[in-house]
Amino acid sequence: MSNSKDKKDFIREIIAEDLTNGKHQTTITRFPPEPNGYLHIGHAKAICINFGIAEDNAGSGAVCHLRFDDTNPVKEDAAYVDAIKKDVAWLGFDWGENLYFASDYFEYFYDCAVHLIKQGNAYVDLQNVEEMRAGRGNVKTPGTDSPYRDSSVEENLTRFEQMKKGEFEVGGAVLRAKIDMAARNMNMRDPAIYRVLNIDHHKTGDAWNIYPMYDFAHPLEDAKEKVTHSLCSLEFEDHRPLYEWVVDHCPTAATPRQIEFSRLNLTYTIMSKRKLLQLVEEEVVDGWDDPRLPTLSGMRRRGYTPEAIKSFIQKVGVTKFNAITDVALLEFELRAHLNKIAERRMAVLDPLKIVIDNWDGDSVEEMECKNNPEDAEAGTRLVPLGKEVFIERDDFMEDPPKKYFRLGPGRAVRLRGGYIIQYVSHENDADGNVTEVHVEFIPGTVGQSPPEGVKCKAAIHWVSAAHAVDAEVRLYDRLFTEENPDGFEGGYMACWNPDSLEVKTTAKLEPSLGVAAAGTTFQFERVGYFCSDSEQHISGQKAVFNRTVGLRDSWAKK
Repeated sequence: MSNSKDKKDFIREIIAEDLTNGKHQTTITRFPPEPNGYLHIGHAKAICINFGIAEDNAGSGAVCHLRFDDTNPVKEDAAYVDAIKKDVAWLGFDWGENLYFASDYFEYFYDCAVHLIKQGNAYVDLQNVEEMRAGRGNVKTPGTDSPYRDSSVEENLTRFEQMKKGEFEVGGAVLRAKIDMAARNMNMRDPAIYRVLNIDHHKTGDAWNIYPMYDFAHPLEDAKEKVTHSLCSLEFEDHRPLYEWVVDHCPTAATPRQIEFSRLNLTYTIMSKRKLLQLVEEEVVDGWDDPRLPTLSGMRRRGYTPEAIKSFIQKVGVTKFNAITDVALLEFELRAHLNKIAERRMAVLDPLKIVIDNWDGDSVEEMECKNNPEDAEAGTRLVPLGKEVFIERDDFMEDPPKKYFRLGPGRAVRLRGGYIIQYVSHENDADGNVTEVHVEFIPGTVGQSPPEGVKCKAAIHWVSAAHAVDAEVRLYDRLFTEENPDGFEGGYMACWNPDSLEVKTTAKLEPSLGVAAAGTTFQFERVGYFCSDSEQHISGQKAVFNRTVGLRDSWAKK
């Protein structure tokens, strides 16, 4: 994201102005994920903005903190912490020594809450959830004061201490900020800032029975770490007055500025961790790293690259208005990057056997093939060719139309990187399916034009039958059939794509793919980009590949 300095977005303009006028000597941002699920492509935008701004201003000592907002142990897990660290590092960002947890500040939060009580700015409410909800009113009707709103400081301190000791059941008491029950902004109508959970925490164990609400803890964390610019998505714009109220009314050492930007929304995609968790728990997908999910772990397993994701996010830009971006733009950036870096290989997903009748018995020749025509330094590789080869079934037709240039009766075609072959005959089974095609190769045509009288207008990929590696190839597609799954009538689960995964169990690969390292992306020539599965592919033993993206947008006309 460093080249974003060439054209500043509105956030970078604000930061540049703050540095120029001396409001800040440096810049401190933070990426504050809640460890209650895996990160997805939407989080990648926030990561790139926060860490990217720190990189842009590294000369002034700018840093970005990685901070886990772990204030709700009901939904959090240490495994999520590890997964988030892995994803941020995979995108190419380094938090260095600046790793923090909200749970590191639990004593500080508690002291701030006591401070508010003593100042008459907070009170313990013993109403139940339904009573408090009714008392808040709505956007047209002001709220009504809680019967506990005017309790004495001593009463509130006693009740808050009882909350801390676990003397209340879950939901039996909350600490509320005493602000304005008639405020037009609903977030300012005496919001809850502490609740009783009586549950162990993944970092602090059984030390606490009460936990701060996000809207209370978050500004205090920012202030504690002296964050200069607290960058968040637009849905927190209405929370900004509460953010500023907390900072102003608690003993803090800094005054961060909250700035909101539009979140990333993609077509055919859901971005809610709650909904993604439902897909995982109901086994609609195979875990958080299922290659169909927009999670960074799923995208990594599918073969996406950090470079493509960051390039895409830069093109989307940083704005103040919500929009839905076509996922095809992300796929375009991915293709553009993989076209430059992915080595070419040959793989046949739906094999049809070809017998070269005039081939000399069991002899084998090695064809020299380019690893990547886009990269002159990628070199070449040798691919074995023998008497029998596999080609794609749809590269042969018994009765081809006029503009079909591949193999068929009376036709010739080139084996990519090898000889031109001419049709001789073919065999069918009892159902009329083609089972085998016989051809003859034309000597002297490797790298050469066809001889006079032979028409050859196409080259097809192939794999030597004697050297082929058996593989499982998974063809992943979009998980939803509708552009806006969240807005689909009947809900997002009603437009789940039953064809989002097709498994090819009879695929044949050229030998080099069998010994490829797990997690390596290739272009299968004429087919698409594929990645050796990071979990199940075992080099030299078991070949499993996932389709990353097709060579073109197959959904363009849908």
